[in-house]
Amino acid sequence: MFRKFAIDFKTKESKYYIMKKLAIQLVMVAIVFFLGYKVFESIMEPVEYKKSTDVREKVIKSKLGYIKTLEIEYKKVYGTYISSFDTLIDFYHNDSMPQVKKIGTVPDTLTEEVALEMGIISRDTTRIAIKDTLLKDMVDFNVDELAFVPFTHGKKKFELNSGTVVRANFDVPVFEIKCYKVDYLAEIKAQELLHNDILLMKEEDKFPGLKLGSLTEPSTDGNW
Repeated sequence: MFRKFAIDFKTKESKYYIMKKLAIQLVMVAIVFFLGYKVFESIMEPVEYKKSTDVREKVIKSKLGYIKTLEIEYKKVYGTYISSFDTLIDFYHNDSMPQVKKIGTVPDTLTEEVALEMGIISRDTTRIAIKDTLLKDMVDFNVDELAFVPFTHGKKKFELNSGTVVRANFDVPVFEIKCYKVDYLAEIKAQELLHNDILLMKEEDKFPGLKLGSLTEPSTDGNW
C-alpha cells in the first residue's frame, strides 16, 4: 500500500512538473511573440508614419494649388491678392474673368500680331463666369471647403495672408498660405515621431508644415 502511495505521489509530482514546464514554455513563447511584434512594430512605425505623411500632404498640396489658382486669377482681375477666404469663395461663385477670342485666320507667312495690325484678324473680349471655366474639371475641388485643412475634420483652417513687397521701387503683391503638421497629422499613431520631426524642422529653421507663397519674396512656390 505504501509502495502504491509512493508511486501515485511520484506520478502526480511528475505531472505537476510537466504541467509547470509546459506553462513556462507557453509563457516564454508568448514573450518571444510579444517581443517579436514590438520589434516589428518599431521597424514599421517610421514606414507607416512616412506613408501617412506622404498621402496626406499630397492631398493638401493639391488643395493649396487650387487656392493658388484662384489667387492668381483674382490678381488678374483686381491687381492684388486677397487674404480672405470668404472673398475668394465669393469671387469664384459670382465674379467673371475676361476671355479674348480671335476672329479670323492667321496666314502661315504672318505672326498673329502682324495679322492683327493688318486687320486680317481681330480680337473680341468677352467675360465668362469664373465657376464656368476655372477648376471645373477637378473632381475633388469644392470651393465651399476651400478654407479647411484636409484631415482636420473642419477644425483647422489654412492661414491665408496677403501684402506687398518693394522690388525696383514698385509694390509687388504677394500672398502666403500655410498649415501645420501637428494639425493634419494629429490623429496618427506615431506621435513621438511627429514630435521629433517637428523639432528637427524647427532646428533647421524650416516651417513645420506646408507653405505656399511668401510675404517677403514675390514667389508663389511651395516649400516642398
